[in-house]
Amino acid sequence: MGGDAGKYLWDAKVAADRIARFTAGKSFNDYRSDEMMRSAVERQFEIIGEALSALRRVAPEMIAAIPEATRIIAFRNVLIHQYAAVDDLLVWGVVEGKLPDLRSALGRLLGDVGTP
Repeated sequence: MGGDAGKYLWDAKVAADRIARFTAGKSFNDYRSDEMMRSAVERQFEIIGEALSALRRVAPEMIAAIPEATRIIAFRNVLIHQYAAVDDLLVWGVVEGKLPDLRSALGRLLGDVGTP
């Protein structure tokens, strides 16, 4: 496993941490009414999905340790290619329901691989 795996994990972790920071103390109504926050959160999810897609190519064995990695990559594709159909409630549900586990998994894997 080369340094690329560590870089992609790092990129995904930084993006996930940004989402957590951007949304800390916020409600769904805050999210829905703030177009800048929505744009920022969606962009970070795009980065996560792209980083995990690249990680799957260079270190496919690591993807199994990331909860729902395939769905995260698919989510990125929706955000990029079907942007007009993005459901704010779905994005917020991912922030609240999936992001904590993703951040934990990325942190563990980074501890195993080291930072880039």
